[in-house]
Amino acid sequence: MRNDDLPVGQLLTRREALTALGVTGLAFLAGCRSEKSGPADSVVYAATRLPQGVCVARPEEEEGPYFVDEKLNRSDIRADPATGEVKPGALLALTFNVSTLTANSCAPLANAIVDVWHCDAEGVYSDVNDPRFNSRGHRFLRGYQVTDAKGIARFATIYPGWYSGRAVHIHFKIRSAPSGPRGSEFTSQIYFDDAMNDHVHSSPPYAARGKRDVRNAADGIFRQNGSQLIIPVNSSGAGYAGTFNIALESS
Repeated sequence: MRNDDLPVGQLLTRREALTALGVTGLAFLAGCRSEKSGPADSVVYAATRLPQGVCVARPEEEEGPYFVDEKLNRSDIRADPATGEVKPGALLALTFNVSTLTANSCAPLANAIVDVWHCDAEGVYSDVNDPRFNSRGHRFLRGYQVTDAKGIARFATIYPGWYSGRAVHIHFKIRSAPSGPRGSEFTSQIYFDDAMNDHVHSSPPYAARGKRDVRNAADGIFRQNGSQLIIPVNSSGAGYAGTFNIALESS
């Protein structure tokens, strides 16, 4: 279900990337790691074969109305701490590979806080009061991890469902110095190939909701730059796995 020909970003020099992103203090870039990873990373890591100092820029996207700073430090975000109930859905092993750009090369970024939040198979977010639902007091499908010495943060979650008006997506926020100066955080969204969404959502519990009403190309937020934020996902055991590579430069 994977499409290795999908563009994952615009090739820019370091100076062009910073100018294009318009970020002061911190700029986030992707695909610059020199070490080789597994098959799921081959699209992004193709950038390492380019001349030194060339990276793939990842665009920032809006936070949306559903971010709640729960300060919930956990890798497996499927369960609701209030009830212990594990949200049903296809297992998704989601890995963030966070790096920093220094001296024209990328190195692992340790101790960065990576927050993740997304809807369940029925399109519901936790701990918010929405016109469609009130899930206050529940904290399923939310959590954060701190990157290790290799810049890795791993999450066990479910493949997200859909809700009306949006393409299938996962929100994330990376904070390298939460108490530091302005500009020390980056917020964006991860998307999936439409064919993969069709495949996963054809099975329970997603299938009960029917076909989603918005595909990627019809999502106004995705149309801005979402093609640069698609994560390659492969089947893995009883579920799926994907790695999202993103790097940061500090001015």
